[in-house]
Amino acid sequence: MISPEIRIPRFDAYERVMHWMSALSFVYAALTGLAIWSPKLYWLAALSGGGFVIRGTHPWAGVIFTAVMGWMFARWAKTMGLDADDRVWLGKMEKYATHKHDELPESGRFNAGQKMLFWSQVLTALGLLGSGVVLWFPESAPRTLRLAAIALHPLAAIGSIAGIIVHVYMGVAAVPQSMRAMLRGYVVPEWARFHHAKWYREWRDANTLQKP
Repeated sequence: MISPEIRIPRFDAYERVMHWMSALSFVYAALTGLAIWSPKLYWLAALSGGGFVIRGTHPWAGVIFTAVMGWMFARWAKTMGLDADDRVWLGKMEKYATHKHDELPESGRFNAGQKMLFWSQVLTALGLLGSGVVLWFPESAPRTLRLAAIALHPLAAIGSIAGIIVHVYMGVAAVPQSMRAMLRGYVVPEWARFHHAKWYREWRDANTLQKP
């Protein structure tokens, strides 16, 4: 029987640093971007250094966020592929939202929803970077490309912000103890077995622990 007090490593120090760097750069880029985008949201500039400052810092926050996303991609891309169980999970994802976990296939280290969030953030980050560079140096781009960037940049930002809102809600409110994994790096056996049963068994077998 596995003791409930055993700590199962979930995220190492590099992954936690990576996550919080992406979070901080994203929040700053989002706040400054919204302030620049709409006069009604310009009051957000006061929270981010002021109007003059954010004109210069917003693009760099975006570059930092994209760079960290590249680091995240290199670290996690191999584990983010969808398998057959993930596709079934996505077809029943409303069961996850309504806490009917027993009706869902078992998940590995990341469930299908987390994998889809990962890929959506990778794609929106690329969209934000590409359109952002055009808007950063508009004199270097043809008019058609500038107009496309003006349309794409806020659309990609809205998609990215929406994904992060869902991510924060799931990590803080919907799935208790998830935040501990990203703050302290570990979870307890019961949490792992309930939310990521495949990953839990892999850890148990790798550590030659007796099946409970």
